Amino acid sequence: MTLLRYINRQPINKFFFRNLSLDNFTTGMSRVKSPINAYFNHYINLPLSENKILATYVWIDGSGIHMRCKDRILNKEPCDLSMVPKWSFDGSSTGQAKTNDSDTFLIPSAIYRDPFRKSPHVIVLCETYYGDGTPTPTNHRAHCAQILSKISDQEPWFGIEQEYTMFDTDLWPLGWPKVRGYPVTKSKYSYCGIGEHVAGREIVECHTRACIYAGMDYEGSNAEVMKGSWEFQVGTTMGVKAADDLWLGRFLLNRIAEKFGVIISYHPKPVGKNQPGIGCHHNFSVKKMRCDGGLKEIEKVCKILCDQHDKLIKNYGLGNGEENKKRLTGKFETASYDSCRWGVADRGASVRLQKSVVSEGKGFLEDRRPAGDCDPYRVCALLAETCL
Repeated sequence: MTLLRYINRQPINKFFFRNLSLDNFTTGMSRVKSPINAYFNHYINLPLSENKILATYVWIDGSGIHMRCKDRILNKEPCDLSMVPKWSFDGSSTGQAKTNDSDTFLIPSAIYRDPFRKSPHVIVLCETYYGDGTPTPTNHRAHCAQILSKISDQEPWFGIEQEYTMFDTDLWPLGWPKVRGYPVTKSKYSYCGIGEHVAGREIVECHTRACIYAGMDYEGSNAEVMKGSWEFQVGTTMGVKAADDLWLGRFLLNRIAEKFGVIISYHPKPVGKNQPGIGCHHNFSVKKMRCDGGLKEIEKVCKILCDQHDKLIKNYGLGNGEENKKRLTGKFETASYDSCRWGVADRGASVRLQKSVVSEGKGFLEDRRPAGDCDPYRVCALLAETCL
């Protein structure tokens, strides 16, 4: 029986026609799913010569939050950074240089396994420099590494919690009612939620495995308070690696979201004043904090962090922290941007200590002020400077 004859014999059902179209097309996009996936799978599985290693060079562009990448062929799988050549790119097209002097340089800083192409292919996280050897304005890694090297004897540890929001192609949060509707259920059910209270778990699952495969010190994930928002954690790691891992985690998340037709946002207040914000909490300690009697050192650092509050707020997000002020309102488990206080087990404090830290008399602190779009290199450097 032909499809047309079958339709003519059935009672009219609008859902039949809707589902028939959606089987082959993604809403709002012209991509046909099955044929493209079949072709893609064919080519992606073509065997390559042993001396053809794909290296994806990744860097932060002039915006300070978006990332760029491009590929080159290596003739051997790199075991260390010395085996990865320096490269260049057109900085005028990434907001990092002028057209009449656009050559900008990529200096390999960390190597990861490529979860998209799989081993032996690699992803290379890079710093960006001008021809005269000075770092570009958004290369905060150079300063961070310098500061951390000065206190390397103190063994600085960092653990970072990256929150983010998933948006559909209509630029409305994933899982929210269409035509700019809001979730029916209260947002509080989305935190670590399941079922109807969350959206985008399949992306989180893919991201988790990609991060671990790549070699990140990936620690976990959870659904956040606002439906469609999630968090992943990296560390605890000594030195600059936690910040490296966070940037690589952002890159992998955006690459995975491409495949699902989803947009990732790190904006600190993506859906207005009546919805929760997006942060990037930084956990920090040095050896003195982790040893017996370390609580006094932690309290000392907390005081410094509050004394330097105005300076830190300007560096804890994009645009001198102005967008982050929309998040730091004193609501939705945040402290107000115009004041600073630290507390124990207080999620409304600027800097929080866990109860276990107080009871054990040692441990770490959590700075809850950094925005979701902060640069972890900047934040880590500022936290480390309290110990200089």
